[in-house]
Amino acid sequence: MTPNSPERGLVLTYAPAPARAGLAALLALDDALAQLLRTTREPALGQLRLAWWREALEKLDSAPAPAEPVLQALAAQVVPHAGGAALVPIVHGWEILVEEERLDAAGLVRFAEGRGALFVAAGRVLGAGPRDPVMQAGQGWALSDLARHLAEPAEADAARALARPLLDAATAVRWSAKGRALGAMAHLARMDLSVPAETPVPVGAPQRVARLLWHRMSGR
Repeated sequence: MTPNSPERGLVLTYAPAPARAGLAALLALDDALAQLLRTTREPALGQLRLAWWREALEKLDSAPAPAEPVLQALAAQVVPHAGGAALVPIVHGWEILVEEERLDAAGLVRFAEGRGALFVAAGRVLGAGPRDPVMQAGQGWALSDLARHLAEPAEADAARALARPLLDAATAVRWSAKGRALGAMAHLARMDLSVPAETPVPVGAPQRVARLLWHRMSGR
């Protein structure tokens, strides 16, 4: 989901009102890290910029946020519930794309485990239920999204293959009312897997919105 996607706006309405700003802040962090990689051609520079984010997130547990909007939002809306150190694995996940020239299965798993930590933090912010499969959903979501941005077809296929069982499991259960924003993201990621790589995702298509509405009502 892009920052201005209507589907993102819909998903945010599924979050409990007091927690919406926290979920939005976490997604803004993911957006910032993705943009960092898109705009950095030198791996060494990319690692330096990611190191800055790692250190800045760790410091949120012990010092005021610097004058950076994403960090300020995280400090206000996320750190009281999840802590800044819990966000560092998200950066580690994105670092895999800088460190590895080619992504093998092990690299994809490390990416998913790192970036997928966003869902674990979001679950704490939202007050998701203990049975909500936030870890599987987060890892599957991370891989599904990555697959649509990989230029190497074999790597993209491998990412989809790893994402599919994770998302199948995450969407096969009934999510708690407070966790349904994350469940909706898992459903969207699963639907994305069915769209051929060369075809744009039909964002906002009636069948996608209908599936999200059913999830909102039923948790499934």
